[in-house]
Amino acid sequence: MNPIPITRRRVRFLPDPHRVIAKPFLPGEQVFPDGQSRAELIVNRILAMAESDVASTLAATQQQLADRHIGLGSILERHFALVADHIDNPDDLSPERRLLVGAYFTHEYSIEAASLSNPSIVPAPDQSGLDPGEKRFVMSLRAIGEGHISSIEFRSGVIDAGGKITMDKPSRYAMTGSRTSPIYDKHVFSSKLEEMGAFNDITRMCVDPLPSHFTFEQLEAAILDLDRQGVDRAMAFQTTKIIHWLASSNYASIFPTESEISERVIFPVGPTESRGMEDARFVRFTHDDGRVVYYATYTAYDGIQILPQLIETPDFVSFRIATLNGSGAQNKGIALFPRKIDGRYAALSRQDNENNYLMLSENVRFWHETERIQIPERPWELTQLGNCGSPLETEAGWLVVTHGVGPLRRYTLGAILLDAQDPCRVIGRLEEPLLTPDENERDGYVPNVVYSCGSMIHRNLLVLPYGFSDTGAGIATASLDDLLTRLTER
Repeated sequence: MNPIPITRRRVRFLPDPHRVIAKPFLPGEQVFPDGQSRAELIVNRILAMAESDVASTLAATQQQLADRHIGLGSILERHFALVADHIDNPDDLSPERRLLVGAYFTHEYSIEAASLSNPSIVPAPDQSGLDPGEKRFVMSLRAIGEGHISSIEFRSGVIDAGGKITMDKPSRYAMTGSRTSPIYDKHVFSSKLEEMGAFNDITRMCVDPLPSHFTFEQLEAAILDLDRQGVDRAMAFQTTKIIHWLASSNYASIFPTESEISERVIFPVGPTESRGMEDARFVRFTHDDGRVVYYATYTAYDGIQILPQLIETPDFVSFRIATLNGSGAQNKGIALFPRKIDGRYAALSRQDNENNYLMLSENVRFWHETERIQIPERPWELTQLGNCGSPLETEAGWLVVTHGVGPLRRYTLGAILLDAQDPCRVIGRLEEPLLTPDENERDGYVPNVVYSCGSMIHRNLLVLPYGFSDTGAGIATASLDDLLTRLTER
């Protein structure tokens, strides 16, 4: 059977080592024989500098960095605050010395020096000012830098009525958001602790007195109150460590509203994602009351284990990051449907690392009910398969782009069609891959791979962004009619 015609658009996304963020640099906290930590030693050396050396060193540093970062002074002040507790009277320092301390504890990090890949695409929140037939979109990308640490970047563009894609020029700057602690839901927080096997008597003493919705400060006060209740600190150490771990894994990242979307980088800060945030699958989700929010599931990696987590944003300016709960919230590749089905949230997943599953839930953060819906059958997917992003609603059913792994660990993309009313039923599947790596795409950091984290439909086109060989990304399009016709052939 002939493959479905697919067009690779003349759009390419390649890593740019010039895109850097200024992140905290905190040397190892080993303690030296005199009782000082390394950070204290560095701070003391800066405090001992003459004011003239402070001024000249700061001026040279600012000259090197001024055209590479927005709001450099604010960044250095934030990083000064991270080590200010090593200084007896930090408020007595001159503004110049404070900034210089911040500079010594700052590290430029090239967020996409190694790779820019694995995109997803959604219609943008703002569709104003467009010509008839045009649609503005937001695309997320997995950026990989030094140490193979992954973060999430964004690009934007417009596709016109004829399928022409015009990308907005990305900014030369990149920035991380301001991190804030959210309001925690006591039921959700407690359920996650139980799932982790950490809900014991000490946990109850901390959590039970808290209100149904509490702040990080209230949680900290409850932990400190263990001393008043006579709990031995050594006995409580492991439990409070887990509580802190969970609280730190739930946070908000907020960017200036005037920043460009290509400047915003969601960089890992929680302990579950300390080694990377991988393969975000964004979806434009419409609630039953018409309210629209964007969700994304991504894989958090701490260097040892992986966990799926959830991003929620109304506008791509403020992002809420949260842990997911339940036996179904395991492994990589959870992808939410764009609306509820029969009053429940629905998602695709791959809990066992090789088959596609459907999950249903009353709560977007809790996943227990699962059913296997697809197993590897074709030669190009016999090793394992999975979804390539959220299902797309069509008149014929739910269209799902899939990936399959075949000989030589070659990743290709396929597609299945799920029943509109009962998405557990696969009613169509491609016999041959939809997209395979061509000769210009098969070589790279991870050879022989094409992969996507989410597509969208525009008029009669499937718009399919994809990464190749963990090096770069492109966009392909295919006729939706051709694809659905093939999927519904008997």
